[in-house]
Amino acid sequence: MGYIEGQNRNQITLFPETIDDYIGQDSSVRVIDEYIERLDIKKLGFKRAKPAVTGRPPYNPRDLLKLYIYGYLNRVRSSRRLEQEAGRNLEVIWLLNKLKPDFKTIADFRKDNKKALTKVFHDFSRLCSDWDLFGKELVAVDGTKFRASNSKKNNYSKKKLERLLASIDKRIDNYLKELDQLDEIEKCDRKPDAKEIKKRLEQLRSRKEKYEGFKKVLEDEDSSEISTTDPDARLMSNNNGNVDVSYNVQTTVDSKHKLIVDFDVTVQPNDLGQLAKMAVRAKDIFGVDKLEAVADKGYYKTDDLKTCLENGITPFVAKQVYPSRTGVKEFNHDRFIYDKEKDVYICPQKNVLSRWRVRRAKGQIVGYDYKNWEACKACSFKGDCTKSPKGRTIFRYVDQDLLDPIDIKLEDNKSKYKLRQMIVEHPFGTIKRSWGAYYFLTRRKVSVTAEVALSYLAYNLKRAINVLGAAAIIGLLTKRVPATA
Repeated sequence: MGYIEGQNRNQITLFPETIDDYIGQDSSVRVIDEYIERLDIKKLGFKRAKPAVTGRPPYNPRDLLKLYIYGYLNRVRSSRRLEQEAGRNLEVIWLLNKLKPDFKTIADFRKDNKKALTKVFHDFSRLCSDWDLFGKELVAVDGTKFRASNSKKNNYSKKKLERLLASIDKRIDNYLKELDQLDEIEKCDRKPDAKEIKKRLEQLRSRKEKYEGFKKVLEDEDSSEISTTDPDARLMSNNNGNVDVSYNVQTTVDSKHKLIVDFDVTVQPNDLGQLAKMAVRAKDIFGVDKLEAVADKGYYKTDDLKTCLENGITPFVAKQVYPSRTGVKEFNHDRFIYDKEKDVYICPQKNVLSRWRVRRAKGQIVGYDYKNWEACKACSFKGDCTKSPKGRTIFRYVDQDLLDPIDIKLEDNKSKYKLRQMIVEHPFGTIKRSWGAYYFLTRRKVSVTAEVALSYLAYNLKRAINVLGAAAIIGLLTKRVPATA
């Protein structure tokens, strides 16, 4: 019994096979090819969308866009690796019609078409909407950190600079003392001579001058930190407790097929204040009158929740639970019940806390304090409730009447809120874990936005193919009016 044998490489066939015979009819490259061929690249703003009359002919932007989308869809993001794929990968050879652009041409295409690449993502999102792939009823909003092309070593805060400058001053003083004592004391141990010490002093003074320059920039710009490799990136902590120089990418995902609706790259380390902006944008993209949005407690901000309600968006956001200073859960803030008719709070021991004072900030009322210190003095649970010798004080926000119905609605729709992770973590897991795209190759916010657009476009394309099938998508794309450019 022999082995299964392949064909002889040197065998000449009477009727040579075409490259097209090797590409399956349900292959994703056929979808990429059909989609890009029908894009109006001139309207989207791609450079060289119309070739010049004179000079050396450029590569067609469509071909380079196809290459990038294929690369991001198949875990190949580097321009050098894409150059290699163009010469050895049969699908890429088919896609580019045997073109082999060099890595510099490939990299320059992404660099020169940052905003246009983002527009391609939005164009495909509109197609998904037309194909009824968006439910347009419930979206989940969340942020995820992508590591920037900037090491922690090249990120400086005021505190870090002060520590480094103090260390340099100390080392300079030590070298100066050694320099003064070098001619007076002879030692058998090898010590740096005067020339070496002067050289090290010059290096330290040069480094000190650089750090002082960074410090001045922070003071002039009233900023908390500076990144020298990617100036737009900031130091952030992720869910695993690690700290890295990163970007925070806000993402809106539709619940129907876990497709990404919209995104925004920010340098804000937390998610506070991002909900209304992302939810309103999603509602505008869908063109609907009402929308529901779920988000974790990091998005719980009164102004955002008010904006959502004003724009016909029902927010399901978990509120922050503030524990008592004693650590006893039975006396947490949320265990004090508010009686709206009497404008009082009822503590867990059934004592009544009345309004005491108005709290203001910058001349505006921000809330009210409630107390009943007489009852607190006689309460046997005072030690479990508060550490204040006078008694417990409860603060109520001025907009709490608006927040209470939101909190009640969340409690009544816990099952809907639990869908949040299943909706929004799906693309994060695919892109960052499965595809390994958890870090950026480019620098500056506008460039990394283009990278996110390519990753998210590739994800949406893959999801659409999984849901509808390649043949069905190609059929739908053929109905699209082909671009003339």
